[in-house]
Amino acid sequence: MTFSLSLLDKSPIAAGASAAEALRFTVSLAKRAEALGFKRFWIAEHHGAPNLASSAPEIVVSHVLAHTSRIRVGSGGVMLQHYSPFKVAETFRLLAALAPGRVDLGIGKAPGGLPQTTRALQWLHDKKSKPGFNTQLAQLDAFLGAGIEPDHALAGALAFPAPPTLPERVLLGGSPDSAALAAKQGWQFCYAGHFNGDEANLERTVQTYRDASGRAPLLALYAAAAATRDEAERLTGPLRIFRLQLASGQSLNLATAEAAEEYARQAGASGYTIEERHPHVVKGTADDVRDQLDTLSRRYGIDEFVIDSPLQHYPARLRSVELLGSAIEPAYA
Repeated sequence: MTFSLSLLDKSPIAAGASAAEALRFTVSLAKRAEALGFKRFWIAEHHGAPNLASSAPEIVVSHVLAHTSRIRVGSGGVMLQHYSPFKVAETFRLLAALAPGRVDLGIGKAPGGLPQTTRALQWLHDKKSKPGFNTQLAQLDAFLGAGIEPDHALAGALAFPAPPTLPERVLLGGSPDSAALAAKQGWQFCYAGHFNGDEANLERTVQTYRDASGRAPLLALYAAAAATRDEAERLTGPLRIFRLQLASGQSLNLATAEAAEEYARQAGASGYTIEERHPHVVKGTADDVRDQLDTLSRRYGIDEFVIDSPLQHYPARLRSVELLGSAIEPAYA
């Protein structure tokens, strides 16, 4: 096996559970992933989602770092459009000082919630001066380094503390444009294969990043392992993604048809379509999953997969991770 496995966790609140229980399970899962030799453990950012407890991933990252000692921990990712790049740089410099050599800063472009939560997050923004995402990412990169260029209005603002090792920087995306942006900034790139299963797009995006950076991206995807193929099929069968296409050309993936309808309503969309999709899930026994990942690794030159488990039931989610872990080489001695 020539690739590493990492985990992406959203702190899902299972039926009958509380947010506190979901977060305790996230910590337990991270500790188990570390013991099994997973390379990274990332926390996603979601807003206005009553079934997810990860609205502030940087806080969960800090807590998980305090309960682990070797596994890399980070955001998957911080939704930069809502925040000051300077403050994000300060936050992750501080995390990297608390746990040197173990912190990842994953950045996402999506809003991570419905329009009303985006309005709330950006209520005090000056819409006239708010830069675009590419500019925000460049500013964040600068503040993680020696500071912004001398002719900029923010020149002289330096983010502290100065950790022994800066966070590893990863841009999350699903297009060749995102891959090119990551390479331009010198960042690692993670392709969101769990949301965009288009093989042609995956191939173009991987090649764009490889041509521009000389290295392979990470590949995020849904995966679940169970004792038998039938059980894996039963556990993942209900999974759906609802693709909302607005008349403006904007498209988004949402977890339910109701969420898609509500997004369109909050956005004031006059015309839209919703397409129900069955996302691709790498599933089966541990050997089945390993073989499928090996095929993807060979085909696209991927040497690290970021696993997003679609399983909400905590025992099944933990068992899937344990089965996957039994089939990998530890990422550290």
